[in-house]
Amino acid sequence: MTSEPKRLLVPYGDTTGDGMVQVSFTLPMAHSKVAEGTAAQLAQKMGIDPALVVHAKPMGPDFTFFVVYGRVNHTVDPSVVEVVERDYPLLTPKEVNAAVKTGLRRRLVVVGGCIGTDAHTVGIDAILNIKGFAGEKGLEYYRELKVVNLGAQVSVPDLVEQALAEKADAVLVSQVVTQRDAHLLNTREMSAAFREAFPAARRPLLVVGGPRFDESKSAELGVDRIFTRGTTPGEVASYLVHRLIERRAS
Repeated sequence: MTSEPKRLLVPYGDTTGDGMVQVSFTLPMAHSKVAEGTAAQLAQKMGIDPALVVHAKPMGPDFTFFVVYGRVNHTVDPSVVEVVERDYPLLTPKEVNAAVKTGLRRRLVVVGGCIGTDAHTVGIDAILNIKGFAGEKGLEYYRELKVVNLGAQVSVPDLVEQALAEKADAVLVSQVVTQRDAHLLNTREMSAAFREAFPAARRPLLVVGGPRFDESKSAELGVDRIFTRGTTPGEVASYLVHRLIERRAS
């Protein structure tokens, strides 16, 4: 929980405190005046009043995309917002390598991929591939890390098999496809499979990432850590080193 003093905030649009917001959504209706009126009514039920439809675009014959602008009267208090803060030091690649060398006395093995039908490898490649993300090199760049990138559409049994074969210290899974909560179902399936295949003391760290995950739901999904949008390779590497050395010492 943050330590900010209590202060109620309202959105800022044109002037301070005006409460103006902009939202977008799609309705399963062909574009028409009725569809625009329906979009405005939905926005009003969301607490936007007055609601002005500022953009409407047909998305094929049966759907319309809307952008609505208007005022909300809700306030928010940042002092009661709960978030998952980073609880480990952020290390440079050189510090990560040194920590692995002295703390584990062997290379740290990471197995990663996209499970289920997810074919979007941009996220997992940003963390694992040497080219990295946001100006940081990926985990393949770290001398003391062995990285096995399985790519896309990896079945959970194959992921478990590879983790066993490689004696993985950590398993990283990216999930971008979220229709019908596929990312949550796949993560729960993976977690259950690893708990069945490994004794508790030997189970690799299970780390998942993707834009639609809630960082606070790691225990509920049965994983050790959840990373969301904007995560860099350095954050992941620092977390792995911190947790694995902590586990080894306990």
